[in-house]
Amino acid sequence: MKKLALSIILTLCFGIAQAQYDNWAVGFKLGEPTGVNIRKYFNNIHALDVTIGTYGGLLSNDRKYRGDEGTYKNAGVSLQVHYLWHTPVFNSETVHVYYGLGGQVNSRRSYPKRLTGNYEKDISLGGSVLGGFEYYIPDNRISVFLEGGTYLELLPRPFYLSPNISAGIRFNL
Repeated sequence: MKKLALSIILTLCFGIAQAQYDNWAVGFKLGEPTGVNIRKYFNNIHALDVTIGTYGGLLSNDRKYRGDEGTYKNAGVSLQVHYLWHTPVFNSETVHVYYGLGGQVNSRRSYPKRLTGNYEKDISLGGSVLGGFEYYIPDNRISVFLEGGTYLELLPRPFYLSPNISAGIRFNL
């Protein structure tokens, strides 16, 4: 019975399927930010992409923040949401390019010089742009992606720029 249940689950999860553009995708991304990624495809050209995870662990750890006032020395919690446009590359069903606009909210510790080694918690809010490539593995529901963009903080430090570069894997439901 356990083998039958396992066979059914594996067939449902990894069965033969074409790329799904009208459904959900759930995955994991590693980079800036790192975390769980959820994508909802609305049709053949639009999607909503949400990442919940950490921010600042790879590219902006121990980085100046608020000019000469202090630094970031740790990773924080992040919520990133983008509205995306996506299209096949050369009419391919397996390779897509996507790009979009969105926002990001971060919670992170900063170490201002005025606190002499102590930290304060900062909640930041800003806009972001994103672009990437996604490869849908043929006859499978798994896709891999590489993406990059930038985050432009508006509050509390206007115009603080941080790169967003990630790679990951998604399971297309």
